[in-house]
Amino acid sequence: MAGTFETLIVERDAELPGLVSVTLDRPEKLNAISFRMHAELQEVCRQLADDPEARVVLLTGSGRAFSAGADLGGSTSDPNRPALVSATADGSPLRERLRAGTGNRTAAALEGLPQVTIGLVNGLAIGGAVVLLACLDLRLAAASAWFSIPEVDLEIPLTWNALPRLMRELGPARTKELVMTCDRFTAEQAASWGLVNRVVPDGELLAAGRALAAQLLSKDLVALAVTKSTCNALAEALVPGYVTHADPDYLVLSRLLARERGR
Repeated sequence: MAGTFETLIVERDAELPGLVSVTLDRPEKLNAISFRMHAELQEVCRQLADDPEARVVLLTGSGRAFSAGADLGGSTSDPNRPALVSATADGSPLRERLRAGTGNRTAAALEGLPQVTIGLVNGLAIGGAVVLLACLDLRLAAASAWFSIPEVDLEIPLTWNALPRLMRELGPARTKELVMTCDRFTAEQAASWGLVNRVVPDGELLAAGRALAAQLLSKDLVALAVTKSTCNALAEALVPGYVTHADPDYLVLSRLLARERGR
């Protein structure tokens, strides 16, 4: 892929032509999703969307985490400042609204990729990381991986257009349970509920992901692409994503209320 990335490792597979691996690479921060990482993920997706040679994309994380979710640290001037923290430096409400929609745009970019996408959950996946995984076609998890969606405990709504995506994968009752209680859940539970396709032993995740990619790469490329686009259209018809069009506004409102409470 063209360009140099600070928070991602992007590689074409030398042994499996057509496979591209994207690795979230902030291991010292448990691959927390910063504004820079959002921008770089969106840029990689733009490049992949115009890449006819790429047919399967693997997404995973460096070190012991897939991702700890939105980066909750940083300052106003920090380019890695998180998408969920307070107002912009100039106080512009439209600029703040734009920033609040960053995660929505990243999620849409991942979900809109024409390639078959596979998430490899090599460790913890929290909040926004679960949202990004829900945007992918297939998901494998290491046995020790675990998940949580803690936004309500953080006194913010779950945004990034997550609810329709989770509803499609988990159903209404399970989605409400996990989002409202913020309970941590295991890879085995995620598999039994349909969020994860398969759980593999620790240390075998990458090999399992590459084996699945090789299987997909052996299929007719047009038939595979049409199957993905049709399945995505059916999922959108079942649970339309447009109902969460006001997600950025909910996020801005939650931050304004937090500031009024002095938090």
